[in-house]
Amino acid sequence: MRQTNSASFWTATRSAAFHFFLAITLTGCSTFNKEWEAAATTPASGIEGRWSGEWRSEKNNHHGSLRAVVSKTSPTTYRAHYRAKYMKILRFTYVATLHGTETNNIVTLEGESNLGKLAGGIYSYKATATPTDFKSTYKSKYDHGRYEMTRPPTNE
Repeated sequence: MRQTNSASFWTATRSAAFHFFLAITLTGCSTFNKEWEAAATTPASGIEGRWSGEWRSEKNNHHGSLRAVVSKTSPTTYRAHYRAKYMKILRFTYVATLHGTETNNIVTLEGESNLGKLAGGIYSYKATATPTDFKSTYKSKYDHGRYEMTRPPTNE
């Protein structure tokens, strides 16, 4: 049976989108892994360094593992490079710019990141972090939830 032009178009579009998504995901993982390894040899300072934990949607109860490398880019700005796992096999990496203020060794953070239309668009974050704990809520147009991270063992 011969496909119609419309069906052929949509098959090609889905294939191209999948390969684009795969390329973006794998490239991001490579960059994240390099940062993760480099941060292993640098002692954690304040909230900077490696973090590991779990994210959980409060809308649909989806959840997965989460790792992050946090670096300070100015006295009040942090770069958080995340790697999240979804459905135990899909991995996503993204970067969020978080603006923070520190009081009594607790950093209060807020920021956002555009994860793209397919992933839900713009996510906003509100977090508190100490040198040992990082807790945040997240919210987007289609989802909301929280994540919690602690310092990973040195061999992770």
